[in-house]
Amino acid sequence: METLTAFILCGGKSSRMKSEKGLVLFQGKPFIEHIIQAVLPITGNIEFITNTKEYDYLPYQKRADIVKDKGPLGGIYTALENSETEFNLILSCDIPLISSELLTELISKHNQEAQITIFATESRIHPLIGIYSKKLLPVIKEAIDENELKMMDFLSKVPHQIIKIEESENFPLTNINSVDELNDLNINLS
Repeated sequence: METLTAFILCGGKSSRMKSEKGLVLFQGKPFIEHIIQAVLPITGNIEFITNTKEYDYLPYQKRADIVKDKGPLGGIYTALENSETEFNLILSCDIPLISSELLTELISKHNQEAQITIFATESRIHPLIGIYSKKLLPVIKEAIDENELKMMDFLSKVPHQIIKIEESENFPLTNINSVDELNDLNINLS
């Protein structure tokens, strides 16, 4: 695949976490830094989609949502609108266990005919760990204009590829949405 831009979506409301999710500490450093560490072996072209200044301590481009309050789809729209690469790695900011190996697998298995490539297990699809094509812009814009913001509904409308992984491989894809989930994660790893 040609050069890739990685966009980390840091625009959620974080209502269950009660603080900015990407900056929650895990093993001594913020989630966002774990994610950057996993992305850097793949690309140094990293940008954040965020509406807060809290990430300004990191030396990466930050972009505010073009259309506010449209959830992950709004963040993806902002990312693709600002991207200079056809294919883009889209990641949520709440996946501190993500690994370079899994991201490399995603990229190596990506079929260029697919406009989106994501992981799924038997029980779960992970739409916010994926490769998204810039060609999606008109379809995303239409979904936003119609206020059809559910990621699963959006996926069903576009050519996409799902890379199946075993439930046992799902752990690094875990997204942490609450203090309880973070506590459970710390217990599981200790």
